[in-house]
Amino acid sequence: MTNATQDRTKDRPWLFRTYAGHSTAKASNALYRGNLAKGQTGLSVAFDLPTQTGYDSDHELSRGEVGKVGVPVAHLGDMRALFDDIPVDQMNTSMTINATAPWLLALYIAVAEEQGADISALQGTVQNDIIKEYLSRGTYVCPPKPSMRMITDVAAYTREHLPKWNPMNICSYHLQEAGATPEQELAFALATATAVLDDLKGKVPAEHFPAMVGRISFFVNAGIRFVTEMCKMRAFVDLWDEICRERYGVDDPKFRRFRYGVQVNSLGLTEQQPENNVYRILVEMLAVTLSKKARARAVQLPAWNEALGLPRPWDQQWSLRMQQIMAFETDLLEYDDLFDGNPAVDRKVESLKEGARAELATIDGMGGAVEAIEYMKSRLVEANAERIGDIEQGETTVVGVNKFTTGEPSPLTAGDEAIMVADADAERDQIERLNAWRSERDDSAVKGALDELRQAAATGLNVMPASIKAAKAGATTGEWGNVVRTAFGQYRGPTGVSKNPSNRTEGLENIRAAVDAVSDKLGRRLKFLVGKPGLDGHSNGAEQIAARARDCGMDISYEGIRLTPDEIVSAALEDDAHVIGLSILSGSHIPLMGDLMEKLRTAGLAHIPVVVGGIIPEDDADRLRAMGVAKVYTPKDFELNRIMTDLVELVEPQDVAAQ
Repeated sequence: MTNATQDRTKDRPWLFRTYAGHSTAKASNALYRGNLAKGQTGLSVAFDLPTQTGYDSDHELSRGEVGKVGVPVAHLGDMRALFDDIPVDQMNTSMTINATAPWLLALYIAVAEEQGADISALQGTVQNDIIKEYLSRGTYVCPPKPSMRMITDVAAYTREHLPKWNPMNICSYHLQEAGATPEQELAFALATATAVLDDLKGKVPAEHFPAMVGRISFFVNAGIRFVTEMCKMRAFVDLWDEICRERYGVDDPKFRRFRYGVQVNSLGLTEQQPENNVYRILVEMLAVTLSKKARARAVQLPAWNEALGLPRPWDQQWSLRMQQIMAFETDLLEYDDLFDGNPAVDRKVESLKEGARAELATIDGMGGAVEAIEYMKSRLVEANAERIGDIEQGETTVVGVNKFTTGEPSPLTAGDEAIMVADADAERDQIERLNAWRSERDDSAVKGALDELRQAAATGLNVMPASIKAAKAGATTGEWGNVVRTAFGQYRGPTGVSKNPSNRTEGLENIRAAVDAVSDKLGRRLKFLVGKPGLDGHSNGAEQIAARARDCGMDISYEGIRLTPDEIVSAALEDDAHVIGLSILSGSHIPLMGDLMEKLRTAGLAHIPVVVGGIIPEDDADRLRAMGVAKVYTPKDFELNRIMTDLVELVEPQDVAAQ
């Protein structure tokens, strides 16, 4: 019997992805093959921080970071192991890589050729969006202009050799994580897209440019405000079509299509009552799947326990099953867009577009996204401060955090195996294999290939052919990165933290008075040194701590990201700091802090209290306190004023009472 359900034709579901990679290439390969067997339909590769920032696993800055937030890929052998028994010509592979995107794509191409794949048939994406790294994640290597050149080198190369590959995935995801409003997320992402396309115009034949516009994809964030987020995606569709038509004269509708993948918001996942995160993830997924007009092409969901530590395979499976239930058990894919003609939706979409156009006009007036990085960074810090302040004041409700906080302890977080612990021997194993790789390769071939890369960088040639040659010759990620750093220079991005206090005063009067009193006893303003050791560039928390301490009247020295322990000790000596605050979100807190605390003692600075913030399990917090760390803060410590009070109290007995 035929019924209405049978008469309807289902749309194809989006790609099901899980952002994954850890410890070693071999361990990550096993994880990928397991996820594919569970029904995942695309790979999304997470790389560790040394790989993302162009360092080998044995570099000083890599210590403690190897295999923590992703998989280490130091050379062609690692890439082979990562895709062992996975035919890349049958995959749709997303690689979340930015500063070193040309290099990782070169390694991927080399492995594909070894597997006998038709390179022109490869499908996938390199994120390759360095602009947002200056604004939010900090895994940049070079200054903005040469970085833009490498972005468009990749795009131009893929046009000729990998026509099915997405050469850039403009990533607004981390903008929202850094505090962006929906209007800012729309505008900053679209400004990045236009900056890339403006540069790319000179690198591809005019007749191929519309098709290249069509190869640009986006990677967005979906937060908890369902209606706003769904309307944001519809606004993205409209604005992108508008830009393609009016700015670039693209007539073919298929090249104006807004193509995007999504990971739903990790910023809002709570350490308190973490089981609530399952519902948050589901609601956020609805914002990018319910509206057919603005439906994602690929969805990856975080695990419910990411605010606690490294998710286990079972936790990732739970998120994958959520997608599969939505796609295959419900009737969502059988209907046209559910929101067309809704007046409330139309009003919200128009409002978002109006706000985004105003921001875009401001950025264009500054010369485009590359020239406006400092402006955009400061706007994100301000917006994030507003968001945190609203949670502190209860103006924004977060269930289990600032409302409905009484409840039963979560049984899901009990036991020694509640979260996965990174393999403690993975870094040693990776370095041993790296040294073996170096000893067995043809050094003269490597040198010749790197010389060609150096020449390409200096003369303006596309860096991709020389990068592929270096990959095949056996060069390492650090060697590729060193050539790029030497050719283009290194870069330290803006912090976005103003030296002047903000207008926020709620609850600060007593803290300011305490800071003044302690400063009077010290004979100078209380000096607070803030920084981020290691390679973790997620600076949002550190910036908010620095900004709030400034608002409380402290003298702030914010040293920014990517600091060695020696640099932190030198800054503490030079600034004569009264207290040191460090942020580490990569899971590398134990080795980094062990090294730093020893160096502080050696330098005679053991009297300076040190506080640490990050995603730190309680057992690790105990270990940090045993090392001498005065205070440990995790995502549950959202009340910044409480932290400010702690800082004052730490300085009072340590510095004042001793005088």
